[in-house]
Amino acid sequence: MEWAYDGVSWVLLRWHDLWTKVFGSDNGFLDTDWAWVLAIIGVVLTLRIILFPLFVKQIQSQRAMQKLAPEIKALQERYKGDRETLQKEMMELYRKEKANPLMGCLPILIQMPVFLALFHVLRRPDPTQQKFTDSYGWSGIDAGPLSDWNSYVHAKLFGAPFWSTFLTPGSELEKVGSSALDVKLVAGILGATMILTTYLTTRQMILKTGWNEDPNQRMIQKVMLYGIPVIMIFSAGAFPIGVVIYWTVNNLFSLAQQQYVLHKYPPPAQNSATKPPKPGSKAHEKMLEEQREAEQRRKELAPKPGSKPKPGAKAKPSSPKKPESVTDANGSEPPKPEAKGGPGAGKNLSRAERIARAKKVSGAQQASKKKKG
Repeated sequence: MEWAYDGVSWVLLRWHDLWTKVFGSDNGFLDTDWAWVLAIIGVVLTLRIILFPLFVKQIQSQRAMQKLAPEIKALQERYKGDRETLQKEMMELYRKEKANPLMGCLPILIQMPVFLALFHVLRRPDPTQQKFTDSYGWSGIDAGPLSDWNSYVHAKLFGAPFWSTFLTPGSELEKVGSSALDVKLVAGILGATMILTTYLTTRQMILKTGWNEDPNQRMIQKVMLYGIPVIMIFSAGAFPIGVVIYWTVNNLFSLAQQQYVLHKYPPPAQNSATKPPKPGSKAHEKMLEEQREAEQRRKELAPKPGSKPKPGAKAKPSSPKKPESVTDANGSEPPKPEAKGGPGAGKNLSRAERIARAKKVSGAQQASKKKKG
C-alpha cells in the first residue's frame, strides 16, 4: 500500500500548498484552518474527475442489464434445471449486449484504496509522535512551525484537531489547546452527516435504476443500502475528523454527480401506463430501435428449425386431409351413394337426385291406388 500512501499524500499536499497561498499560513476563520479543509476537498475533486468516465460506464451497464431483464427471465425459465447451461447462456448474452453485472461495484472497489490510504496518512500526525514525521513527502517536525507536520497537528475545525477522533482522550487534546467536548460535538455532527449521506447516495442510485431482477444482485443492493450505514454507526468513532470530512464531501459530490448522470441517462420505463413518446422524436426512434433489438433477441432464443423437441413435449395433432374428389370422363363428379336407412338418409343427395327420387315415389303411390281401385 506504500504506492497508495505516497500518491494520496502527494495530491493532498499539492492542494494544501495551493490554498495556503490563498489564505496565508497563519490565517484562521472561526478557529478553522480552511487550507487543510479545502485540501481534503481537493482530494475528493481529483478522485471524482478520475472516476467520472468509469461512473458513466457503470450507469450504461446498469441500463443494459435492465433492458436484458426479460431475456434473462426467459433463460431462467428455459434452463431451470440446468444451472451450468444457464450461466453459459447468460454470459453470452452479457457479452453480446456489452453488459457487466459487476460494473456496479467497480467504482466502490477503486475508491477503497484511496480511503484506506487517506485514513492512514491523516491518522499519523499527533502531538506526541516524533519519528517518521517526514514520510510520504511531508516536511517533518524539524522543518519549523510552518512545516506540513506541525501545520496539520495544530490545525482545527471549529476547535477540533483534524487528527482527533470521537474517542480521543482529553489529555492528548489539551496539548494543542482543544477539549474533548469540542471534538465530540464536531465528530458527532460530521459522523451523523457521513452516515446519512452514505445512505442517501445508495438510495438515490437504487430508486433511479430500480431493484435488480437477479436475486444475488438484489441482495448486494440491500447490503449496500442498509448494511454499510449500520456498520458505520459503530466504526465512525474511530475515524479521524479529516477522514470524516473526506467521506462526507465525497458523498455530497456523488449525490450531485449521480443526479446529473441519471438525468442524462434515464432508466427505461417500467410502467405500461407511461405516456409513449411522440412519433418522429428521438425518444420514439430509440423506442423502436429497442423493440427491434428485443425482437431479434427473441428470435435468437427461439429453437431452430429441425431441432429435436424437448423430452415430454407433445406433438400437435395434424388435421385430417380431405379426400380428393374423383371426376368422370365428362369432368362431372359421379353420383354419391345413397345413404341407407335412418332419418337423415338422402340429405347428401343433389337437388336433381332428390326430385327424381320424389317422382319415383309419387309414381309408385299412384300405381298402388290403381291396383286397389
